[in-house]
Amino acid sequence: MTSWFFWFDELVVPVRIFNVCWFLQSPPDHVIPGPEELYVYSPLGTAFKVTGSDLSSKNPSIITIFAIWNTMMGTSILSIPWGIKQAGFTLGIFILVFTGLLMLYCCYIVLKSPKAIPYVDASDWEFPDVCRFYFGKVGQWSSLFFSMVSLIGAMVVYWVLMSNFLYNSGQFIYNYAHNVNVSDSEFGTNGSDKVICPFPNTDPGGNSTTISLYLSTSGNETSDTSFEHWWSKTNTIPLFLIPLLLPLLCFRSAAFFARFTFLGKTRGRGYGGERSRVWRREVEGTISVVYLIVLVTIKAVHLGFHLEFHWVDPSQFYVPEFRLLFPQFTGVLTLAFFIHNCIITLMKSNKHQENNVRDLSVAYLLVGITYLYVGVMIFAAFPSPPLSKECIEPNFLDNFPTGDVLVFVARTFLLFQMITVYPLLGYLVRVQVMGQVFGSHYPSFFHVLALNVLIVAAGVLMAKFYPNIGSIIRFSGATCGLALVFVLPALVQMVSLRRQGLLRWPSALFHSLLILLGVANLLAQFFM
Repeated sequence: MTSWFFWFDELVVPVRIFNVCWFLQSPPDHVIPGPEELYVYSPLGTAFKVTGSDLSSKNPSIITIFAIWNTMMGTSILSIPWGIKQAGFTLGIFILVFTGLLMLYCCYIVLKSPKAIPYVDASDWEFPDVCRFYFGKVGQWSSLFFSMVSLIGAMVVYWVLMSNFLYNSGQFIYNYAHNVNVSDSEFGTNGSDKVICPFPNTDPGGNSTTISLYLSTSGNETSDTSFEHWWSKTNTIPLFLIPLLLPLLCFRSAAFFARFTFLGKTRGRGYGGERSRVWRREVEGTISVVYLIVLVTIKAVHLGFHLEFHWVDPSQFYVPEFRLLFPQFTGVLTLAFFIHNCIITLMKSNKHQENNVRDLSVAYLLVGITYLYVGVMIFAAFPSPPLSKECIEPNFLDNFPTGDVLVFVARTFLLFQMITVYPLLGYLVRVQVMGQVFGSHYPSFFHVLALNVLIVAAGVLMAKFYPNIGSIIRFSGATCGLALVFVLPALVQMVSLRRQGLLRWPSALFHSLLILLGVANLLAQFFM
């Protein structure tokens, strides 16, 4: 069966799920193995296994760098402006750069860890295999636990975002069809490029603020109360997703999840050889991110910059440059820069292996620039006054009204992508939980249904009572990052150096500090 898979290695593509990379393969039906033969290399253990370490074709550095950038871009990009607001503009920029450098170094440790193992052929190993080699069952089970936190957190965030995007998309269509104008009920700026504050504090300092509302006399001034009753972002929309997604989660076939996921990803079939196909596939996979960048640029040009520096004391419309809430941003960034579980596989396809470290560094630089661009542009362009910078939402798309056509396109496209990926997330959770507890990926329909109901219920409850993706991302990022970014890579590095007789106290002190930073990052989330 493995030999057949080599014929279809050009169909292996990285899929970005909640800033976590999974490799999927979609060969023709007659060579699809059973669920027990499909694996994914991940810190989770093994859910899918894709033969990708001995690819028949290698990619140049530019494609490798672009693939890493494309793979690292995830849902966290929507929360970067909010994170900068929580940390303060100046401190937020510094934290973004500093965290990116730390994550790059830990990723470098992961990348070179298999090569540091002597007397063992570790050429096909992934980082979970390295952890199992050094720490045995403890390393394996710790990876499992913290990765399950990441996966379940991913499903919760996806449900919250899908509810958000479905609500706003449906509201846009309804308002357009019935000529409803809700601008008079939205708290925000005036003008054609409207920015709103969904949860305004109209009197933060004891004095009335000069907030101007965009009033229009065209169209209907009130919306249908019956529609609002049945189309509620927190009361009904999270429930509407259940009949669509819960049955999909209960499918038994692994091939179904792989093929359904590919509905949300266009695959290049290009001409001119494998390199052309890989390049086109990576380009097509970045459409949503590129569109968001274009959207941010257009909004910033139209709105202009609104900055005023208050280093310590807050003002009515601006936040201080340094805020004690900065750990919330570090939690988000831990997930935003996370690619550690698939970097070894991505780099195996690099034609010039001697350039792996350079290409990884360039990719991290591009990712950091992308996050910095989106975060700084949204924060700087947010119109203050009349609105306060505190109005920046954990999902910056929520700061634009439902009637914004450009934002509607972004929400619709992201909704479709998430609907196609969500069932795969459920399959990955099922494989791990059922495999560990019952020794079978599908013990019975009722076992699978019960697990899926619990997962869906968690998403529905969070979407109803606490739909804050920024907080969900920061807790998930800090939790899984504790083990998979800071603790395990640092311990692997120290143990490896010690066995080689090369461990010195400066190195031991530095890597111990990395572990303490990971612990502090997680603990700080509970006090913010």
